[in-house]
Amino acid sequence: MLLSAATLCAQPPQGGRGGPAQQLMRQGKLTEALAVYQEQLKTTPDSVPANSGAGIVLDLMGKGSEARKYFQKAIDVAPDAAAKANAHRAMAMSHAFSGDCGITVKYEQMVFDFWKTRESAEPGNAFYQEGEMANEAARVCIDAGDLDTAAKWYQKGHDAGIREPADLHPGRQALWEYRTEHALARIAARRGNKAEAQQHVALAKKALEDIKAKDAGLYAQQQAFLPYLTGYVALYVGDYKAALDDLQKTSASDPFFQCLIGMTYEKLGDQDKAMEAYRKAAASTGHNPPAAFAIPFAKKKLGSA
Repeated sequence: MLLSAATLCAQPPQGGRGGPAQQLMRQGKLTEALAVYQEQLKTTPDSVPANSGAGIVLDLMGKGSEARKYFQKAIDVAPDAAAKANAHRAMAMSHAFSGDCGITVKYEQMVFDFWKTRESAEPGNAFYQEGEMANEAARVCIDAGDLDTAAKWYQKGHDAGIREPADLHPGRQALWEYRTEHALARIAARRGNKAEAQQHVALAKKALEDIKAKDAGLYAQQQAFLPYLTGYVALYVGDYKAALDDLQKTSASDPFFQCLIGMTYEKLGDQDKAMEAYRKAAASTGHNPPAAFAIPFAKKKLGSA
């Protein structure tokens, strides 16, 4: 998956999604879901899953300050370093819902540092996870408009990821090149540099072909993110018809893609279809970078419609 930013945090950091609270969340019944977690916390106040779950619901409700009290509790009572890292990651996403690149980076750095302690024991996973956490921070920053910090952290993710022993996971070296060129193209587009953006798109496509030669399964997974790239670049350089054509090839379940589609329809003057896309985005229950941008953004659009 493209990465932390797109999918890895799609589920709550602790606990599954099969319980009653998670079911209520998926139904959009956030007040009821919060009540379930709060009832659990009356008898087990140190439950990391219940504290994290309550925090997630509050973020989805737009109550970040309240949410972070629960995430801090989860951090404080985490039973081991791995659980604490998960709780720090959840706190990072809470700040992402507020569009705060700087504090998100602060907490992602803590998770990054945890994985550095695992390099010797888990060389086939630790470097990859370091790259994931750095990319996750970068994704929040690019969405927040802090392009310099985003570029810095995407590079940090690349440099960590390629340290993974190449013989363990064929194709991953090329994957990090793909991810980095993908990101640099989006950053260039955001800066209005069409020529540079297209250069990075071409390099991303070349890296994708390299993945194909080394790992067909990974290629099949990653090629789905190419229309996201080309659509994103087209949107920010002003080619709205091309943007819509490409973005409509992306996953309908990703709220960020729905926001991009909504933005594109607005540029094309179709307000009804834009609002339809924003309604889909606003209904997300993810606690990840795509949702952290999309939910507040879409709800603001819907509220001002």
